[in-house]
Amino acid sequence: MGSDGPRAQPVVLVVLVVLTSLAVLTSLVALVALVGPTGSECAMPLRRTAVLATAIAAAAVGLLPVSASARGAAGTSYHVDCANGDDAAAGTAPGTAWRSLERASRQVLGPGDRLLLRRGTDCTGVLAPQGAGADGAPAVIDAYGKGAKPRLQGAGARATVHLKNTEHWRIRNLDIANTGAPTTTDRRAGVLVQATDYGVAEDFVVEGVDVHDVNGADFKDPDPSGGILFAVQGSERPTRFDGVRIEDSTVRHVDRTGIGTSSTWGRRPEHPGGPGTSWEAITGLTVRGNDVRDVGGDGIVVQNARGALVEHNYVDGFNMRSAGYNAGVWAWNSDDVLYQYNEVTGGHGTRDSMAFDFDGGNNRNVYRYNYSHDNEGGFLLVCNGAGMTTHGNRFHDNVSVNDRNTTAPYAVVSVVCNPTTDTRIYRNTIVTDRADTALVSNNGQTGTTFQDNIFVGAPGAGSPIKDTLSTYRNNLYWRTSQSRDAEAVNADPLLRSADPRTPDDLRLRPGSPAVGAGTVTEDDGTRHDFYGNPLTDHRNIGADQGTGS
Repeated sequence: MGSDGPRAQPVVLVVLVVLTSLAVLTSLVALVALVGPTGSECAMPLRRTAVLATAIAAAAVGLLPVSASARGAAGTSYHVDCANGDDAAAGTAPGTAWRSLERASRQVLGPGDRLLLRRGTDCTGVLAPQGAGADGAPAVIDAYGKGAKPRLQGAGARATVHLKNTEHWRIRNLDIANTGAPTTTDRRAGVLVQATDYGVAEDFVVEGVDVHDVNGADFKDPDPSGGILFAVQGSERPTRFDGVRIEDSTVRHVDRTGIGTSSTWGRRPEHPGGPGTSWEAITGLTVRGNDVRDVGGDGIVVQNARGALVEHNYVDGFNMRSAGYNAGVWAWNSDDVLYQYNEVTGGHGTRDSMAFDFDGGNNRNVYRYNYSHDNEGGFLLVCNGAGMTTHGNRFHDNVSVNDRNTTAPYAVVSVVCNPTTDTRIYRNTIVTDRADTALVSNNGQTGTTFQDNIFVGAPGAGSPIKDTLSTYRNNLYWRTSQSRDAEAVNADPLLRSADPRTPDDLRLRPGSPAVGAGTVTEDDGTRHDFYGNPLTDHRNIGADQGTGS
């Protein structure tokens, strides 16, 4: 909510009105009963008065705060037809649609109002509507008619769809681009939701939106360029988002971030040098079912959040043009984030370019059931920031096929930067076909444990493990080795394919030495493996917990 102030007085007044009206109604009904059916001349006015009192009471009830559907049903629909509309028209019906985004942006929308753009049309400019929805009655931007999604071209603006200091919005079914002259200075976005010195901005959904061809400058935060962005800014009033869902959308050929959050309120003991004076974590964040391709920098990045859910996303092609360090799906200064069922591929370059990342100020984050393949930067980065706390993270039941990083001190799994504490990497299957990459590397950091993983190096020469500091327990090694693992299983895991290309190629065959050899039994809330097999008391090494049949 935008305001933190008291809201009780209006509610009390309305309740008094309701009670008073009901009291009047009760008295009138009683009087009608006394008059009886024989007093028709007197009874009729009294009945009319009783009806009036009932109407007054009902109207008073309607004044109560409406998270209710009644207010939503009372909303107005406004229409935009960039081909045939007229900005002088009323806009309240398809036949009286407005023509321009500029006219639509002047309209103040309220709870339940809808701003509808005609399908099959092309609009140039910025859509920056005013107003806000309410709990249970959001303001909505959507499409109407038949045909392709309405196409909006920002032509180099700060953002094509731009919401500022508002809440309770739905943005659906739009095709959004923002292509201007080439730039190294102008920040650009497809969808940008900003909250600046606002308080708590609640309840946003971006769904079924296609964002593409955004050529913004290479800025990550606190004022980023990218596809779909939620940015907290300012320094005077602690501000955050609560309840953000980005779902079933596509992001293609954007610079620099595909989907991301950022904040200027990031200071806490785990990040003492962070911006602002407190940590105002984004809550209720879900990023689900999105398709992100060919992004200049990060694919999906969660910054300054608590309890976020990132699942069922596909990222193909990240760090394609940025001069910075970027990863596929990761977080910064965020706690209790769950990443699951994501597929990441096509990471370009070696300035990070890993699929996944435990970075600075990440605590109790979990990656499970994720698939990484063919990334030039590798599978996983463990990289705490200087002076920060990164603790208690878990990486399990994931698979990596033919990831690599050929630049020292990196590898398929890189433990670098600064130490973390209690980082556990277990029940993963990691296979590479490259002899010029290490499977694991460590440039001097402690705090990471590898247990019950399958490591498979390249055919022929194999692939090394260059890590003399992390803890290794009961891992299976094939065409590689780790002398520090006293419980090592050095054997062919008998994967389904000798030349793996897909996750199914990493399933175990009958007689695999990995079957029944697992040791991790802690209850981490996981009930099945990467492939859907139930986890039993008899665990395997690696991501496949099946019977090897």
